[in-house]
Amino acid sequence: MDKKKILIIDDDVDMVEVIGIRLEASGYDVITATDGLKGIEMAKRENPDLILLDIKMPNMDGHTMLRNLKKYGEKTRSIPVIIMTGMRELEDLFYLEGAVDYIPKPFDDKEFFSKIEAALKQKG
Repeated sequence: MDKKKILIIDDDVDMVEVIGIRLEASGYDVITATDGLKGIEMAKRENPDLILLDIKMPNMDGHTMLRNLKKYGEKTRSIPVIIMTGMRELEDLFYLEGAVDYIPKPFDDKEFFSKIEAALKQKG
């Protein structure tokens, strides 16, 4: 079985490192970007199986990036996106914008990996 590739897009370098280590230890390939513009480039080039996306970032926020992913064609439109954010009161908005799920920060590992597995199953 091929390793699933997950793109983490977050401007918090420490958060990216921690998440990346957890994912790699669980057998995933991890690629990263520190803002939405780089994230779009990585998504087009790397065709990840899943994107973990922060909302508040420089250059292009997560809301804008999510809308752009859906505009750039089938290759990026079909990538499931899970929003990672501390903005709990906006949870319902993420689904309207095309995300498949939402993980509040800080998150617990069980919920985190459960949501990742569910999102990866959606892609097939």
